[in-house]
Amino acid sequence: MRIAALYDVHGNVPALEAVLAEVGREEVDEIVFGGDLFFGPLPAETAALVRSVGAQFVRGNCDREPDEWTRSKLDDETTGWAQSWPLTVEIDDVLYCHATPHDDLRPILTDASPPERFAGALEGIEARLVVAGHTHMQFSRGRWVNAGSVGMPYQDDVAAFWALVSDEVEFRRTPFDVDRAAAEFLASGWPSAESFVAENLREAPSRAEATAHFESLM
Repeated sequence: MRIAALYDVHGNVPALEAVLAEVGREEVDEIVFGGDLFFGPLPAETAALVRSVGAQFVRGNCDREPDEWTRSKLDDETTGWAQSWPLTVEIDDVLYCHATPHDDLRPILTDASPPERFAGALEGIEARLVVAGHTHMQFSRGRWVNAGSVGMPYQDDVAAFWALVSDEVEFRRTPFDVDRAAAEFLASGWPSAESFVAENLREAPSRAEATAHFESLM
């Protein structure tokens, strides 16, 4: 099977639209959204878009506990729907989760994390592969794969990142209309719009700095 693993959209509709167009050309068997879909500039528009796609959903920490902005833009039914998503989905002996199979927030795993942290996250998991997100950076360590982030990547690059999972894992990078995204985000009223555009669209966030930050939390 060919599965498109789309993680950490974070309300970035222009990026998601570009990825879904590419996914459509790949003739995948399934799409898995790996959590943290709505926290960002365009929650309602993101919800409408993902609901138009046949997909399976994994709950992320931001879906479980949406912030005030996200709640103000989503109706109660949509908020409850996201909170009801499962912690994991298994397809073709691959387990999809947000942070780990046991928790949608902790522990945090990056490509700099020690082996024992991965061992703990994989404890009791028999699937041939675990695909996660949460830290917004693509990497592979043994049975562990991070698919990256569609809408808020920390990759030293301004694009949308996702993974195509079959017998192997292909890390994908999809360009999107950055100027359109910046204009829509600034017009959205999202409180973080100006800083996000400056730090995530007009320049590329540092992967090394993000890794150091996440590791400092553990």
